Amino acid sequence: MDIERRTPENTAVVLIDHVTGFANTFRSQTIPENVTGAVALAKTALGYGVPLVVSAGPEQDPRGPLYPQLTAVLGDHPVVHRAGSFGSFDAFDFPGFEEAVARTGRRHLAIAGLATEGCVLFTVLGALRRGYQVSLVVDATAGETPVIHDAAVSRMTSLGVTPTSWLSFATELQRDYDRVETVQTYFELLALSPVFGNNLSATLAAQAVGAAQAAAT
Repeated sequence: MDIERRTPENTAVVLIDHVTGFANTFRSQTIPENVTGAVALAKTALGYGVPLVVSAGPEQDPRGPLYPQLTAVLGDHPVVHRAGSFGSFDAFDFPGFEEAVARTGRRHLAIAGLATEGCVLFTVLGALRRGYQVSLVVDATAGETPVIHDAAVSRMTSLGVTPTSWLSFATELQRDYDRVETVQTYFELLALSPVFGNNLSATLAAQAVGAAQAAAT
């Protein structure tokens, strides 16, 4: 079986509606987990040179702005605002979004956002109808309840969508620790993980002690 590796040359990251007003509407994931997932994907895209498309509702969206932590990472990166009272459920229904994705020149999309059963699901379906391959970053995506989230994920995977996590996606891009041009980005992403972040801190501390002992002998 020919399984194509996800690379900056064939993949774009798409973030949908990570806005503050949705923070109290989902229960399939905690708010800090979802914020971390969105931030990690943005850092992955910017650090590895992966095209990044960020979309939200209209500029004066009553549901509020993007997560401030995400905005801080994005800096002046453009956001595609979907016009209308609240914007389209399928982001591809807004021409500006479809054009932004097409401009990346990538045929594989790593998609995440809010909510799983709403704009994420219908944007993924829109991508599939246009011939894109899709990975759903499940730990940067959340729904109203775990049951509702899982039902939407099941529908997408039954249509060929590949589920992944933000760290697994970054690991696929990094491939190994010898790729020194991006390994610092990878370490920064590891630090966002409660488990691997603690492990990384312990490893680096042990390395520092070993180096100090070696220098003293």
